[in-house]
Amino acid sequence: MTTFPTPRLDEVQALIADQRWLDLREQLSRWPAPEIADLLRELSAAERMLVFRVLPRALAGEVFSYLEHDDQYELLTSLSLEETRLLLANLSPDDRTQLFEELPGQVTQKLLNLLSPHDLKEARQLLGYPEESVGRLMTPDYVAVRPGWTIARALDHIRVRGRDSETIDVIYVTDEKWRLLDAIELRRFILAEPTQTVRSLMDESYVVLSAFDDRERAVEALRRYSLPALPVVDSDGVLVGIVTFDDLIDVAEEEVTEDFHRSAAIEPLRGSYLETPIFELVRKRVPWLVALVFVNVFSGAAIAAFEETIAAVVALVFFLPLLIGSAGNAGSQSATLTVRALATGDIESSDWWRLLAKELLVALLLGSAMALAVGVLGVIRVGWQVAGVVSLTMMVLVLMGSLIGMSLPFLLRRLGLDPATASGPLVTSLSDIGGVLIYFSLATWLLGLAN
Repeated sequence: MTTFPTPRLDEVQALIADQRWLDLREQLSRWPAPEIADLLRELSAAERMLVFRVLPRALAGEVFSYLEHDDQYELLTSLSLEETRLLLANLSPDDRTQLFEELPGQVTQKLLNLLSPHDLKEARQLLGYPEESVGRLMTPDYVAVRPGWTIARALDHIRVRGRDSETIDVIYVTDEKWRLLDAIELRRFILAEPTQTVRSLMDESYVVLSAFDDRERAVEALRRYSLPALPVVDSDGVLVGIVTFDDLIDVAEEEVTEDFHRSAAIEPLRGSYLETPIFELVRKRVPWLVALVFVNVFSGAAIAAFEETIAAVVALVFFLPLLIGSAGNAGSQSATLTVRALATGDIESSDWWRLLAKELLVALLLGSAMALAVGVLGVIRVGWQVAGVVSLTMMVLVLMGSLIGMSLPFLLRRLGLDPATASGPLVTSLSDIGGVLIYFSLATWLLGLAN
């Protein structure tokens, strides 16, 4: 395992207090950018600015890309125009685009005016793609060669252009109009004879993304093919950029976080939990909670409709929380498994019938085990007659909850919504309503309490 020197807060603060800027710069230059970014978060605002200003330009841009959005904005507001211009120039195009996406429109426009003509053209091109598209995520810094070149010429070109490229693990082959022809690993160039042509290495077997694809597709492609970078083309097949492993890892983390939030009936947070303002947290959480309040009103109405049944056999109420809770738990389990399988591509919308048959069998087995357990409890508590009702209800409710949890994500995807919205609270609320109606209907019928 590779180890890196890690910055110590007390050492850095001592160098700042003694104004030993050259020593501070030398120490910081030996530390990895993520560690320096963590260090900056622990410093005061004044110390943070001093440390950031002594960083070498290239390292400063890399460190900046690891900071949280709020920390980036605070630094930008404290830098001079010239310092801001240099910082933006040292950011990679994809990191720069991500920064502009997060800032208010007026601030973004001000920063765009600080860019060089070349960087400004790149920024406007990337910002012109739809939000959360691969085009916003890609970088135009890559290395491309021509099929007719010799390997020797291609390697010379890679040595020159590779210095400014995001990655050179994969080399792209394009024609004179920059249409993508192939993607070849660098190792194949190194192992080939210098007199061979690039065309001799081509097999035209490569994975490609459209600049207009959703970024989730890029994550799926990365997961499936385990590539360090993926080429991005426009509608004419012209190579316009690449998306790299590190950018897609960040996207994958964001997507998983969004799914976790939605599964708990929370609108996804833009930043970290600790840095999100209280009123923002309330705004994100209150809509679903209020909506579920009105959904659960139907559960109360269902109970009120069976007042006579409850009055006749009060013992039925003892099992009500247990039954509807079990239905909700079974539904939440099914929803979680289905949402995750849809997100990873393990199943598609067309697999609903196959999954239905499998879930029916699983739910029947689960329901049988839970019905046996609750039946024993019912016999001990109230006798055979009510125990039979409770056992049958448990079987039906586990089956119902499982089918709701499994089917709801498919329905939401068909409607063009995020399947993760099939959250535990939503599935539980629907199972509660169905559970109350089924339980008391079966009890009324089997116990002969109908008028």
